[in-house]
Amino acid sequence: MAELQPGAELPELAVTPDRHLTIRYAGASGDFNPIHVDEEFAKQVGLPGKILHGLWSMAQVARAQTQAGGGPHTLRRLSVQFRGMGLPEREVKVTGTVREVRDGLAVVDTVAEQDGTQIIRNAEAEIQI
Repeated sequence: MAELQPGAELPELAVTPDRHLTIRYAGASGDFNPIHVDEEFAKQVGLPGKILHGLWSMAQVARAQTQAGGGPHTLRRLSVQFRGMGLPEREVKVTGTVREVRDGLAVVDTVAEQDGTQIIRNAEAEIQI
């Protein structure tokens, strides 16, 4: 469990989704949008290839918070903005900084980025301490 005091940085979470992740995630989530599962279709609509599901990326943000807080039961709230597209086989890094502590909750500003581009930004988490 990370120390959750104002100004503290959460341990960075780094995950590299393999090229088959979008297929597995589609099966788990039921989101079979071809931009996630069909490389050729994704390119035909102007994307560089299959893109990650936004909710998978958000799950990585949640994972970083729960690891910092000591388990899933500590995450009380999470809000995010999806602002970029993530690609398989490239590392996703999630970072966060505790903005304030109040009423037994650490309020964390957090982002997820890939290759220096924020794919989730202006995210805010509340972790029970």
